[in-house]
Amino acid sequence: MSQQRIIISRTDSIGDVILTLPMASLLKKVIPDCTVIFLGSSYTRDIVACCPDVDEFYDWKQTELADIHADTIIHVLPRPEIAKVAKKAKIKLRIGTTNRLYHWWTCNKLIKLSRKNSDLHEAQLNLKLLTVFEGVKDLYSLEEVVDLMNFKSVKDSCDAVQYIDNQRFNLILHPKSKGSAREWGLDNFKKLIGILPSEKFKIFVCGTENEGAMVRDTLLAESRENVVDLTGKLSLADYIAFIDHADGLIAASTGPLHIAASLGKHAIGIYPPIRPMHPGRWACIGKNAKVFVTDKECEECRKTQDCRCMRMIEPEMIKSYLLNLKNTDKHI
Repeated sequence: MSQQRIIISRTDSIGDVILTLPMASLLKKVIPDCTVIFLGSSYTRDIVACCPDVDEFYDWKQTELADIHADTIIHVLPRPEIAKVAKKAKIKLRIGTTNRLYHWWTCNKLIKLSRKNSDLHEAQLNLKLLTVFEGVKDLYSLEEVVDLMNFKSVKDSCDAVQYIDNQRFNLILHPKSKGSAREWGLDNFKKLIGILPSEKFKIFVCGTENEGAMVRDTLLAESRENVVDLTGKLSLADYIAFIDHADGLIAASTGPLHIAASLGKHAIGIYPPIRPMHPGRWACIGKNAKVFVTDKECEECRKTQDCRCMRMIEPEMIKSYLLNLKNTDKHI
């Protein structure tokens, strides 16, 4: 099964795509001369570009699948419209899951896989779709997944790098999530800014321009020498490059958190203890990733975006963790 052109189809957001990229690296290990093609959304093009194991990228809304001349397509994020077009394009091997009814007539290789009730991490579940290929195991540990995470910033620098202070720990705060995740709360981020010693920490507040408008009155109202507002000032490619120059990032379960973890930064995620949003499924994974989650069963917050279980995680806990990082002694 050499010289194959293999499509990985995942058309959703940044974090989901990052947790899919180990599939490309594993494919390159078991089929070294294959061509790995990523079918995604244009928004995540800069993310996929950071994985050298992906050879080609196509926007699923602007591409005719037949023109890619693929031998295989793997439906990581199931979309009935893509499944139907892939069959019409006569892609020889079409891999889907048994729990999607339309895959039974659009795919010719079905993997028994249910994400909803699984105890496995999203990245582990993704790799199960590759078990059709010789040399792929049924289960990979999270440590093995981290080893497969081949993610490097394409840009060496960006304008914001001028604010990096090599004498301090450069910490990015990404307080909002555009509604994609439960949030820690601006009051907690404000308190954390206030208790981190300014002589040891340089803090950067990041997010979109709209998010900046939501956080400035709370987090940036007081002028602080060690706090820089970068909201709305970074393209995605610039943000990746800036994270690569920083030392750590704190956020809820968002794309930037997964970027930081994949780059080997101190990625500190704050998660709710609610399935399937809990870190067992969606934790950031990396050699320096850390998750904070309340040790309790939580159902009360399921129907609200204001998660009291997350807000129970005190800023002092985050401060203590940061101050005790052994490999940041040069900063703190």
